[in-house]
Amino acid sequence: MGSSPVVGSGTSAGCGGGGWRWHSSNGGGKSSGVINKNGNGNLNNESCVLSSTFAYFLFSFVVLGLIGSLYGRYMLTPNVLAGITALGCQEDNEGSWSVGVFYGNSPFSLKPIEAMNIWKDKSSAWPVANPVITCASLSDAGFPSNFVADPFLYLQGDVLYMFFETKNSITTQGDIGVAQSIDKGATWQLLGIALDEDWHLSYPYVFDYNGNIYMMPEGSEKGDLRLYRATDFPLKWTLDKIILKRPLVDSFIIPHEGKFWLFGSDNSGIGTKRNGRLEIWHSSSPLGPWKPHKKNPVYNTKESMGARNAGRPFVYNGNLYRIGQDCGETYGRRTRIFKVEVLTTDEFKEGEVPLSVEESVKGRNAWNGARHHHMDIQQLSSGEWIAVLDGDRVPSGDAVHRFILGLASVVAVAALVILGGILLGPVKCIVPLSWCPHNVGKRSDAVLAWERPSLSSKLRLFCSRLNRASSILRARIKANACTGTFVLIFTILVAVAFTCTGVKNIYGGNGAQEPYPLNGHYSQFTLLTMTYDARLWNLNMYVKHYSRCSSVREIVVVWNKGVPPQPSDFDSAVPIRIRVEEKNSLNNRFKVDPLIKTRAVLELDDDIMMTCDDVERGFKVWREHPDRIVGFYPRLVNGSPLKYRGEKHARKHNGYNMILTGAAFIDTRTAFERYWSTEVAAGRALVDRFFNCEDVLMNYLYANSSSSTVVEYVRPAWVIDTSKFSGVAISRNTQAHYGVRSNCLAKFAEMYGSLTHRKSDFSRRKDGWDV
Repeated sequence: MGSSPVVGSGTSAGCGGGGWRWHSSNGGGKSSGVINKNGNGNLNNESCVLSSTFAYFLFSFVVLGLIGSLYGRYMLTPNVLAGITALGCQEDNEGSWSVGVFYGNSPFSLKPIEAMNIWKDKSSAWPVANPVITCASLSDAGFPSNFVADPFLYLQGDVLYMFFETKNSITTQGDIGVAQSIDKGATWQLLGIALDEDWHLSYPYVFDYNGNIYMMPEGSEKGDLRLYRATDFPLKWTLDKIILKRPLVDSFIIPHEGKFWLFGSDNSGIGTKRNGRLEIWHSSSPLGPWKPHKKNPVYNTKESMGARNAGRPFVYNGNLYRIGQDCGETYGRRTRIFKVEVLTTDEFKEGEVPLSVEESVKGRNAWNGARHHHMDIQQLSSGEWIAVLDGDRVPSGDAVHRFILGLASVVAVAALVILGGILLGPVKCIVPLSWCPHNVGKRSDAVLAWERPSLSSKLRLFCSRLNRASSILRARIKANACTGTFVLIFTILVAVAFTCTGVKNIYGGNGAQEPYPLNGHYSQFTLLTMTYDARLWNLNMYVKHYSRCSSVREIVVVWNKGVPPQPSDFDSAVPIRIRVEEKNSLNNRFKVDPLIKTRAVLELDDDIMMTCDDVERGFKVWREHPDRIVGFYPRLVNGSPLKYRGEKHARKHNGYNMILTGAAFIDTRTAFERYWSTEVAAGRALVDRFFNCEDVLMNYLYANSSSSTVVEYVRPAWVIDTSKFSGVAISRNTQAHYGVRSNCLAKFAEMYGSLTHRKSDFSRRKDGWDV
């Protein structure tokens, strides 16, 4: 019965979902077709517009999705804690805190445990490295945890107990855990949960008084400060007294000049500056009653000033020192030490002194690379000082920050896809007017502007103008013109960049390439490379990259020829040592070096670039079997006569019996001493003669020293050979290089036996790292 109103006028400024047009119907309700601006009915044209728009968006989604998937697969590191129980070590917006141990002759000369060269179980390839307790430690022990923080020590003779906050992965609240060490903190046995309340607990300050052991944890959520007494140390505690009805955080009690002093922060009041407030109380007993200091709050200042407590105070050379927390850049950014100069009921004065603990420059690859906010320092019976510190590799709120950035990237990609569709033609409008609320009936923009404005009319007017802008844009930028082509290519590239950024922030985790623990423990290795002056540009890039890998302790550069550089010439996050050789020989790679302090050495050519995660995975595998050569380039030596061929040959025959030591982990003592023994003099002479085959010789020496498997392969995610870009590759002629190595095989087989009877299959590992 007449014509029915429709959405839009048929132009791109008023288009509906993909180009909707007017419909008209007769009294019988039968459609008379679609009428375009010229009055010609064409349902097929409308369907074509819709199908082309849908096809464009589907194609864009598939292509960008494929690019994002490939980027996530090959460029982002996997979750190193994938082997941990599903309930433990979940991503937490509060961080991924863990605990490390430090030693020193004084509280102001503390060094991390790895600097002390503490060796324990050699089958795990020590020395011990920080952190010593992590969420994985607890989760593996049956106590699902997201992080551990706020460590406090309690000493009973030579036995150390560590109390700490652990965030329960199931309840998401803090509990108090406890661990024990009988070897000065090198290894820890998790004993269990010492205190679990219905509210959040942290900062478990433990102390002695009158023959009892007390714990005063933070429980500010409950609104008071509670003192617990051990009934069966260290796992059973009972509430002894509520000593203060204030929601204090990070509190401690110390004796000083005949009184007991309680330091804490109450951030709950109006006008308090969060993490910048400190109050003091005094009493004749730690059980109270407590009287406030006359100048409370003694601090109510900037959060970066270290007012909030960050651990147990300590006395050194008769002076009292307080540890404060700097929260200026992010919560728990660093710790600061203050010397208490005046502490009376009327006055309080302190001054900052330098803290000797160096901050890591490895960034998120270091366990404490982003922040450390708590420290407990105590003196052992031997006179040595020990400290436990917590640390985190990401700043506070990192998970939320990454999600927001990822979401913004997704929105940007959607906008760029629409822009590309407008330029190419499949997208006729930015916002179909059928999506906008509107009154029934056809209205022009002039009528809409004349009518009484409402939210729906304003929104519809905005959509119309936005669509008109798309028409203007398409008219001014022709896709088939040079300008249009440039804009289109630029749009595609930016969309790809935002796609990768979105994948990185949403899927890629915190960006850290962490070490892989073995039996809950960490270690470090020495990186050794051999080079000469023509490859110096390579070396600069090499050192900067690998020195940031978490488990690298030192880089040793074996300098074979030319004027050597100075260690200060490199941007390195670890110590670097230039070992200048008198003779240009490939045998120098395996020279006995008593200055190397780690059992593990990664022999890695300076022209090989791979991710730190690949390196860390190789180190984990080697620690499982330190009697093997574990590396990234497999070879299969077989045939009659023996012939040297590449990795494709090994994969074709599904096995390998040699690992190239240009990218492999070895035992610095066993391997080097074996290589430089008198029995191998003839082999070393052959290496010098051919200036080749030193890695082949090492494989023969390993193979003939044991009847078991002596090589193991780890597949890297990706590798770049930078020598291909410089023209200074040692072996530019591959065929000639392989020919020399085939000659070496025959001669070494005569000297040291055969390799052909040994073969390790690919895909033996359950983790799939050798696929």
